[in-house]
Amino acid sequence: MTEKNTQIAVRRPARFVVDRWSLGAVFIAALVVAPIVAVFWMALSPSENIWPHLLATTLPRYAKNTVLLVVAVGALAAAVGTTTAWMVTMYRFPGSRILGWALLLPLSIPAYVGAYALVDFLEYAGPVQTTLRELFGWQTSRDYRFPEIRSMGAAVIVLSGALYPYVFLLVRTALREQSGATYEVARALGAGPVKRFFRVGLPMARPAIAAATAIVMMETVSDFGTVSYFSVQTLTTGIFSTWLEGGNRGGAAQLASVVLVVVLVLVGLEKKSRGQVRFYHLSRQHRPVQPIPLTGWRAWLAALLCAVPFAVGFVLPVGVFASHALGNSGLWTDPGLLRALLNTVLVGGSAAVLTVLAALFMVYGVRMTGRRLPAMLLPVTTIGYAAPGAVLGVGILFPLSGLDHMVADAFEATTGRDIGLVLTGTAFAIVFAYFVRFFAIAQGAIDAAFGRVTPSLAFAARSLGEGPGGTLRRVYLPLIRGSLGTALLLVFVDSVKELPATLLLRPFNFNTLSTRVYEKASLEQITQAAPAALMVIAVGLVAVLLLRRREMQ
Repeated sequence: MTEKNTQIAVRRPARFVVDRWSLGAVFIAALVVAPIVAVFWMALSPSENIWPHLLATTLPRYAKNTVLLVVAVGALAAAVGTTTAWMVTMYRFPGSRILGWALLLPLSIPAYVGAYALVDFLEYAGPVQTTLRELFGWQTSRDYRFPEIRSMGAAVIVLSGALYPYVFLLVRTALREQSGATYEVARALGAGPVKRFFRVGLPMARPAIAAATAIVMMETVSDFGTVSYFSVQTLTTGIFSTWLEGGNRGGAAQLASVVLVVVLVLVGLEKKSRGQVRFYHLSRQHRPVQPIPLTGWRAWLAALLCAVPFAVGFVLPVGVFASHALGNSGLWTDPGLLRALLNTVLVGGSAAVLTVLAALFMVYGVRMTGRRLPAMLLPVTTIGYAAPGAVLGVGILFPLSGLDHMVADAFEATTGRDIGLVLTGTAFAIVFAYFVRFFAIAQGAIDAAFGRVTPSLAFAARSLGEGPGGTLRRVYLPLIRGSLGTALLLVFVDSVKELPATLLLRPFNFNTLSTRVYEKASLEQITQAAPAALMVIAVGLVAVLLLRRREMQ
């Protein structure tokens, strides 16, 4: 009995032991959480309390527009994503196999790019209204009525077209994992297509729908480029106007804290909505769903229902910007575009490398050492992904600028030299924001990769005298090399598309591809914005194709 207890005591590490893994985990977790804590701290102790002013003037309007936008986009994206996932999974119709992966392509296009394309396509001088005037002989806009383009409704359409793939992907996966026998029994009992959808498929896919819709809502809350271009005043645009136009950082922090609370509430509602609902396969042999062939008008109707979201979310933006860029070859050699491309690669690549290295250190430390402290801190580091870019911009810039001035003053007092602002005056703040925002992506990919490696290999290496570093270098890294590359790519792609944090934290005269698109489009220079927009889309396409490849494995 004593010997057994001794063995157990040897295997079980101390609950809290200060070692390099624990110290590293504390440091990484502190980096990720610090901007969130800073936002709440500045909101609770502002230099000028403008809560009464916000409550009496702009906050109700910001909150109302945000709620309406979130609910509308969430409902429309959930309806479109669920319907298209059901159609391509359960039926066969013309183009169904192609649409099965084409419906994912809008993930490669940031919503703000889609907004610029839609306005350019539908505005007074655009091809739609120009064609209508030529066909019917109308001379001016007074001769006909056309829906207002820059409106809440247009923002809902653009955001839904860009975000519905989240719902489509998760719901299609959930439907594919269900047993085909369930639907065969429903058909045998006389249930038609509509009843099978509402009584069998929809209840079983509800957890996936809830999770994906929560993601869509969080992305909608954090959006800035789309709502700003459509003149929809939300909490996120309020942060920019309060800070940059009103010069009140305390008010910006207070609005940022409201946005963060909204996001955390959405996360909590998503978890609660799923509850304890679970579905299990009761048979040993899982029979996949067999798609039912459609014929006649039903087949073409199904193809049309799936083609419209793809056209709105992908074909339209790509077509509009391609028509502007491909006919003007000189735009591709613009020095500003080349600088923006170089800056994007620099900050995105640096953020990807640092984020993946930190995630590798933390995940490996949790798995190898079994220490309680790193294991407890690991879930905490995912909070950064839930924080919108504008919130992180507020939480990073103000504390970092204070530290920057302290360092500069201390260096000047010591050496007599003024080194300037080395943190906020360079791209450091942008890289740090990307690190905090996308650490959860790298952590998830690396944690899943470690989970696919059998622990016996690490045990064998340790028994042969390898330390933790040698085991990581000689055993794990060769086996998870592909997943590390995937994590690097995913963080880089999301960094390229990130707009709000980049706008708030970039140094003077420092553009990335996303900020160049925003600046040019804001000045109605869509043609000049086209090459940068196509580059952003191309980078996003790489990630979508990688996602498709992993899905087929």
